[in-house]
Amino acid sequence: MTESKRIEAGVLEVAYEEAGDRQGKPVILLHGFPYDVRAFDEVSQRLEASGCRVIVPYLRGYGPTRFLSAQTPRSGQQAVLAQDLLSLMDALELPSATLAGYDWGGRAACIATALWPERVDGLVTVNGYNIQDIPQALEPQSPENEHRYWYQWYFHGERGRRGLEQNRHALCKLLWQLWSPHWDFDDATYARTAASFDNPDFVDVVIHSYRHRYGLVPGDPAVEPIEEQLTSQPRIRVPTVAMDGDGDGVMRIGGCADHARHFEAGYRREVIPLVGHNLPQEAPEPFADAVLSVVPKR
Repeated sequence: MTESKRIEAGVLEVAYEEAGDRQGKPVILLHGFPYDVRAFDEVSQRLEASGCRVIVPYLRGYGPTRFLSAQTPRSGQQAVLAQDLLSLMDALELPSATLAGYDWGGRAACIATALWPERVDGLVTVNGYNIQDIPQALEPQSPENEHRYWYQWYFHGERGRRGLEQNRHALCKLLWQLWSPHWDFDDATYARTAASFDNPDFVDVVIHSYRHRYGLVPGDPAVEPIEEQLTSQPRIRVPTVAMDGDGDGVMRIGGCADHARHFEAGYRREVIPLVGHNLPQEAPEPFADAVLSVVPKR
């Protein structure tokens, strides 16, 4: 049975869903942009049936999650996502957990695993090593890859901010369609997630994320030490499954095929045919199987 809960964790009151045996092995599932916890509904059911304790938080700027103070910067940079995750684990008194995520959530999971490996039992990351290399962010990729990031360039200007603010549901639905061209989702499925984009901090957090990663705006000073550590592109040393959907319409051509150099222990890559960017919702069975393969045995 899934329960909706809230807890103060760091600078946030985090809204999350929890299912399964509280004595089971903890698994934290982390969504990305522009998605929410609904991406993991079927995955959560499968993990719960296998005896796991499943925790699925709304990231900052999404759904019922709220900042505790008006003075906290509405940052969406990679370091705050990882700090939010660590703060949540601390608040829930979890010494360690298996982490699984994609997009922003995969980034938070990769950073936490790289910097605090003692807190992570296993990792599933969609699109491989998701830690941004911000010092190299202005180096261009091939034109075939660059055109996939049009929405990021759009968000760099005021027109894009206003576009996201005024047309957030239509814009994000377009991204779903472009990024998962083989996924025939219906309006009701999209609407269940799109409600999370009405969070009062959604626009600020999203815009900051897509500007900070290119060095266009400063980050939150509170997490600057984390950002400094990430410039070295730290390696990941826990058992990891890196997944790609070969129908992903946003990730660079070739996906994470060349990411093995960032991992040291028990790494493997899986490619799921026809699946797009929202891999856990489009292919819940292989995603859940990947998670279970890195959950520690009792």
